[in-house]
Amino acid sequence: MFGLGVQELLIILVIVIVVFGASRLPKIGAGLGEMISNFRKTTTKPTETVEDNSEQETKTISS
Repeated sequence: MFGLGVQELLIILVIVIVVFGASRLPKIGAGLGEMISNFRKTTTKPTETVEDNSEQETKTISS
């Protein structure tokens, strides 16, 4: 995963805990999860639209 080992990830985690504090980590995690979810929805929606349009074009050409 991006060339990071277990030790590097632990160091990053400790730094995040020191900077933000342990009490704010759940809020940060929830916000990050929501951001990733919105990003996935945003990127899959245009793909589905293109696929739907191509299927309609195929049906129109076949008719």
